[in-house]
Amino acid sequence: MALHETNREETERPFADIYATPVSREALPKYRMPDGTSDPRTIRALIQDELDLDGNAAQNLATFCTTWSEPEVHALMDASLNKNMIDKDEYPQTAEIESRCVHILADLWHAPEGATTMGCSTTGSSEAAMLGGLALKWRWRARRQAEGKPADRPNLVCGPVQVCWEKFARYFDVELRQVPLEPDATGLRPHQLRQYVDENTIGVVAILGVTYTCDYEPVRAIAEELDAIAADTGFDVPVHVDAASGGFVAPFLQPDLVWDFQVPRVASINTSGHKYGMAPLGVGWVVWRSPELLPEELVFKVSYLGGDMPTFALNFSRPGGAVIAQYYTMLRLGRQGYQHVYEAAAASARALGRAVAGMGPFTLLYDGHGALPAVSWTLTDPASPFTLYDVGDQLRLRGWQVPAYPLPADREETVIQRALIRHGISHDKVALLAADLQTAVDRLTSGRAPAPEDRPAFHH
Repeated sequence: MALHETNREETERPFADIYATPVSREALPKYRMPDGTSDPRTIRALIQDELDLDGNAAQNLATFCTTWSEPEVHALMDASLNKNMIDKDEYPQTAEIESRCVHILADLWHAPEGATTMGCSTTGSSEAAMLGGLALKWRWRARRQAEGKPADRPNLVCGPVQVCWEKFARYFDVELRQVPLEPDATGLRPHQLRQYVDENTIGVVAILGVTYTCDYEPVRAIAEELDAIAADTGFDVPVHVDAASGGFVAPFLQPDLVWDFQVPRVASINTSGHKYGMAPLGVGWVVWRSPELLPEELVFKVSYLGGDMPTFALNFSRPGGAVIAQYYTMLRLGRQGYQHVYEAAAASARALGRAVAGMGPFTLLYDGHGALPAVSWTLTDPASPFTLYDVGDQLRLRGWQVPAYPLPADREETVIQRALIRHGISHDKVALLAADLQTAVDRLTSGRAPAPEDRPAFHH
């Protein structure tokens, strides 16, 4: 009989189950790095256990950001983990793909000088907006200095903007003149501008997809009012369009809407690739009408990574995967695909709007027609026995995240609720949300605890 030597190390090894290892028998370190190493499978499993406590991204109707991607996007992202977007000499093809995306957007937004359009990718629409704001400030300052006038009191005029513009104003020493909402308005109205624009105004921000309500501000009418102000006062004020959400929606859902570089006063546009651009988290875009609108002083030449690379950004190193995934999505869907996706999303949003309007206690502020695929509403009766915050809490019992919040000044007394319908939010899922919303209304309207047979319970 053959003899076989036993591997004593193998037979004496403890049972190698992830949940029987020493590290799994204690709480994970939270304030001090552990002294020793651990099995990678175990650490991954334990971290995943914690992440399972997060909400379900597919039920998060508060976020504008992409929560679903095709398997091919995951593969491209994985293959791009080691590509640094800033290192254009080492990764020239990634830089080329970034350039292609800029020119595709310039074409989509009717830039008159598409072949020479200046633009760049960013970490998101907030950084992109700030870069657009910096260009506005630098051009205004250069003009004032050339005229021998003081340039120490710049201001920026806007309506109910996202917090990134408040950050821009504070970080870069610009007075933010945020125009209060009129009683029946959800955004900036053109006739309000004369009260706020003056010789120190670096620009007016128009929002294509108001964060609070999801409708569009009238970019063309805002520009026309600024034309009239320029004719009357000489204040020649450019427009920056914050199209964080609408930049990837309007060209496909509202192709006849004039809001982009077709409006001569529009100097720059920012958008978020990882919102309705359907790219994964981590990419935004800013594009200027023509090269001279991006001041040369804002562009830095970097030589220590090899080559001589121009860069305009608020940060430095960042992964290139989201830019590559953006290009994939543009090629994969094309104009027809974007149109089909958002037509379906808009139809689902309108169906949700009809359901909300039919429930009784709600009044729609935006019904899903004419702007983003979304719905926003408020309570019809201010003396209602429940609030929209109560509704949100009820929906959380089923995993839905549907935010409630007050409108900006001067409509802070109005609390609204908003649901965003993104890629991956199916019509059936919207119908389930509507059913859960009706259940929440029924419970809150009754003013009593649910009957025993209606209470959630375990049946096993």
